[in-house]
Amino acid sequence: MGSNEILQRGLKCQSKMNLLYLWINILSISVPMLVSFHPKVKLYRKWTALWPAIMITLIPFVLWDIYFTHLGIWGFNPIYISGQYILGLPIEEVMFFVCIPYACLYTYYCFKIYLPPHFQIKHERRVTLIILIILAIGLVTNGEKYYTGWTFIGLAICLIYLQYYLKPSWLGLFYYSHMFLVLPFLIVNGVLTGTGIENEVVWYNNMENMGIRILTIPVEDVFYGMLMLLMNVAIFETLMARFKLPINYLQKGRP
Repeated sequence: MGSNEILQRGLKCQSKMNLLYLWINILSISVPMLVSFHPKVKLYRKWTALWPAIMITLIPFVLWDIYFTHLGIWGFNPIYISGQYILGLPIEEVMFFVCIPYACLYTYYCFKIYLPPHFQIKHERRVTLIILIILAIGLVTNGEKYYTGWTFIGLAICLIYLQYYLKPSWLGLFYYSHMFLVLPFLIVNGVLTGTGIENEVVWYNNMENMGIRILTIPVEDVFYGMLMLLMNVAIFETLMARFKLPINYLQKGRP
């Protein structure tokens, strides 16, 4: 094998690696987007609520991302990104806040139409309380760390507002569907944080988190992801109610 051929193969390999984060985003949204047109799902008919929910949630999370990137709390490996930026963030990072929420809202909506109307899990308030206790412990022990503090405070405020003030009927359904999103979450976030690849796509400053990892994933990512999805679902449900979008449940009775 000549040196030119080796160089060309190396350049092709490098080009593929530069698109890794982009491909993760595309693969995450492609199937949910296509199946949104399935005659039993018809999620496309709820796009007037879904897309605004994603775009509204995107704004605070992108601003948060910009600030934390500026502070060096996390950053991005140039090996795995295309080199295109929006407001100082890799375009793939901005896409993440569109592609992942869409895939998760699709999953949530499928559970919504396949489960009976007003589905609730048992002990919903206890689940909320347990999460709040975990958040409180994290804040007491590591609240001074930026990633831990911001994430845990944000999720605590969101849960308290929803559970004890707004009291939405869909919170139990959110908890239930979220259980099934854990595995794909671990797969996507695992790759982004370095599982199965030579280096991480997104790196973290461990001085600003608890230093506890699930494989390569900072444990704060679990709560960060829950906060992001909870905000998406809350706005999605609010807009569906405001626009009076009908839900064609595929089950009629109660569990």
